[in-house]
Amino acid sequence: MEDQQVLEDQRDGIGNGPEEVGPEEGGPGGEGGGQDARRRRIAAWRASERTLCRMPGEFGMGERLTTLAADARAVYDTTEMPDFYGDGPVAELERRTAALLGFPAAAFFPTGTMAQQAALRAWAGRTGNATVALHPLAHPEVHERRAFGTVSGLRTVHPTTAPRLPTAEEVRDFEEPFGALMLELPLRDAGFVLPTWQELTDVVEAARERDAVVHFDGARLWECAVHFDRPLEEIARLADSVYVSYYKTLEGLSGAALVGPESLVDEARTWRHRYGGQLFQQYPAALSALVGLDRVLPKLPSYVAHARVVAEALADGFTEAGVPWFRINPPVPHTHQFQVWLPYGADALDEAGLGQSEETSVTLFRRWFPASAGPPGVSCTELTVTEPGLEWSARDVRDAVAEFVRRLG
Repeated sequence: MEDQQVLEDQRDGIGNGPEEVGPEEGGPGGEGGGQDARRRRIAAWRASERTLCRMPGEFGMGERLTTLAADARAVYDTTEMPDFYGDGPVAELERRTAALLGFPAAAFFPTGTMAQQAALRAWAGRTGNATVALHPLAHPEVHERRAFGTVSGLRTVHPTTAPRLPTAEEVRDFEEPFGALMLELPLRDAGFVLPTWQELTDVVEAARERDAVVHFDGARLWECAVHFDRPLEEIARLADSVYVSYYKTLEGLSGAALVGPESLVDEARTWRHRYGGQLFQQYPAALSALVGLDRVLPKLPSYVAHARVVAEALADGFTEAGVPWFRINPPVPHTHQFQVWLPYGADALDEAGLGQSEETSVTLFRRWFPASAGPPGVSCTELTVTEPGLEWSARDVRDAVAEFVRRLG
């Protein structure tokens, strides 16, 4: 049941709830977590006239392919031959990504799971230490079925369990050696949270004092520039290597990149082949990523700014509606994504949100999940603000909250 629920959540679209959930029978929504429930959700979301974002699962294959064919012509000469084992548009994507992040080399990977294993086992060979220090809520610890240890011979340790990235003091004083410090920017499962720029530079310095390399899990690094008030290159260059995703923020079809020194990236390409990631052709994913760099990346500052407007309006709306307790986490979003916590069961919240979508054509909340920590009866969701969300005023948000709360009874 757990595997089926994971697939269901992924099909609904990335960025609206935990990437893996528990094995509770039926799952969120109280409808058995089956295909009928998923079709109902997708139909309601697609038909909504007002939504904060659009998810990949809302678009049919033909719709996405038609859009890609039209958009790709603006970023690459599509009359040329497709890629063969990583040349053509894949090589162009690697070149652009390396230049954008200020590194000499980049390698395209089909998944971030593979990219980070290749990077960290290569660093382990260089440092002579296969221990990776990271947060227990980091993606490899929560969502990758223990791949670091099972597949790549890596061992993980946790400098902190607090719902934030480790401090310089925690890294400096940690009781055992580690070869690499891995920092997820932002830390998604803690609420898409980021340290301050000074905290980030201090923790990187603390790791280097211990002769450890620093690797950024930057799946969502693209949207961090507003919070840090620094260009992407300056942020990325703090690390020795960086992984970025092309679909979680940039709306590509799939794929990731590892950037770093040429020797490390060359070795990572070797491991990519060994892991089965040397694919014959990947031009649809590469072209969609190039489109994302060209069209979505410049819009991210506006998404982050408006997410803060939405978060404040949500808090005002819950207060006006008399909700006895709620949390916006973080209260001022660090990126264009954040969490909302409410003291209701996930089933009731799912049904209220879905009913609102179906009957008013307004989608405010999507999937809710039982909180991973805290008392029973508290649930959490994630909100993502992208281009459709820019049309919402603070009044629109408060009105939508009032309607949602009314449906909770």
